[in-house]
Formats: sequence, C-alpha cells, structure tokens
Amino acid sequence: MSQFQTDPSPAVSIEDVSFSFGSIPVLEQVNVSIARGESISIVGPNGGGKTTLLRLILGLLRPDAGRIEVFGRSPVDARLRMGYMPQRAEHDPQFPVTVMDVVLMGCLGRPGPAGLMGWYGSAGRRDALEALDRMGMADLRRRSFAALSGGQRQRVLIARALACRPELLLLDEPTANVDAAGETRFLEVLRQLGREMTIVMVSHDLGFVAEVVRKVICVNRRVQVHPTSQVTGDVIRNLYEQDIRLVQHDLHLEH
Repeated sequence: MSQFQTDPSPAVSIEDVSFSFGSIPVLEQVNVSIARGESISIVGPNGGGKTTLLRLILGLLRPDAGRIEVFGRSPVDARLRMGYMPQRAEHDPQFPVTVMDVVLMGCLGRPGPAGLMGWYGSAGRRDALEALDRMGMADLRRRSFAALSGGQRQRVLIARALACRPELLLLDEPTANVDAAGETRFLEVLRQLGREMTIVMVSHDLGFVAEVVRKVICVNRRVQVHPTSQVTGDVIRNLYEQDIRLVQHDLHLEH
C-alpha cells in the first residue's frame, strides 16, 4: 500500500484565502484541496494570480485572510518537504557556478551542517546526480551553468527542485524555453514523478498538461477547479475574458 493510500489527508489545503499587493487584490476567497499523489495544473491569464498562489503554498507569501496547510502543517514548517522551480532564475553569467553546483542548492536547508553550510556529502551529491540524470543532464554536470541554452537551464532548475527528494513538487512554467523533443522527455519524467509525489504545475500549454493531470485550477483572482476533460473553449474564454486560440490535443478542441 502506498503512502498516498495510508494517509488520506490532503497534501495542500487552502481555505478562504485572499491576498493583495498593497491595495491591489490578487486572489479572493480561494478554496482548493489537493490530494496526496495528485498531479494538477494551474492555468490563467498573466497577472491572474498563478505564481502568487504557488508562493503562498511555499510560504514565501502570507495570506491576508484564510488558512493554508501543507501536509497538515504551515507552509513554512513543511518547506523541506517541497521542491520548487521558479518561473525565472536570475543569475550572473560571470559567476563561476557549474550545473552540479546549481542542483546541489536544492539540498540547502536540510538538517545538519550540510544543509546549513553547503558541505554536501556523498548522499547529497548522489541525490543531485540522480535528479540530473532524470532530466537528461548528468553528462553536463561539470559544465558552466551560464554556457547552457535556455532549455537546458530549465531542465537543470527542475533537477534542483528534485534534489531534495520532495513530497510536493511545484513547477512554474516548466516547459518555457523547452523544445518539442525536450517536452516529450519531460512528459515521461512527469508521469514517473506523479507515481512518487504530488505535483502542482503552472502552464499555459493545456495540450501538454492534459497528458499528465486530471484536474485544472483556473485562476483569475478567483479560483475554480475543473476536471481536465471539462476544460472547454467556453471555460477558457471565461477565464481569460477574451477569445483565444486553444488547441487541446486530447479533446480535439480548437477555438
């Protein structure tokens, strides 16, 4: 019996959450429950609150109202059980950091001197190398991070999120800058990871996410949750508040 079956409590519970940047409301009255072992996607227009919702789950932001729990604890207390790939990673191209150095950063925060000071032992390096291997980047572990292409950097950042062996994986636009061949490989990685952990992924590519998720969280200040099979053209038009071109490969819808 898997860990998901033995513990029926949700991985993420969001109750009546609202959040504003100053006087500008970003999220209002959000209620979402994400089961352990579930893979789910967050979609919505730019500025609609998708990344803010991820940061609230991570505990990087605190809600103005409502409550968020991750594995039954506050997001801050559960942070070591989460892996996160941000939408953008700022870096100085002159800084001499290798691919392996970047992935090892995902081990920071672990209990003990290694997690606090970055004195990575054999276990941390083994986890980092395994994460790189999953993303097809192990052969480039000694290469300068600045020398990589945009798609390669994206895969390294996903490996960094996996290096801590998370129970909850949060990905913000993971297929940005990834070519078609890279998407195909990443799709297979996601399917495998979905058997091991809970995945929450921000993406505009519904044709891609429909291959791996059964539910979609639609975010535009307020939130609605739909089974992937029910995300029709009308749902997308209402979400984005305009007509957009949508090709959803599994449902053969085009608008």
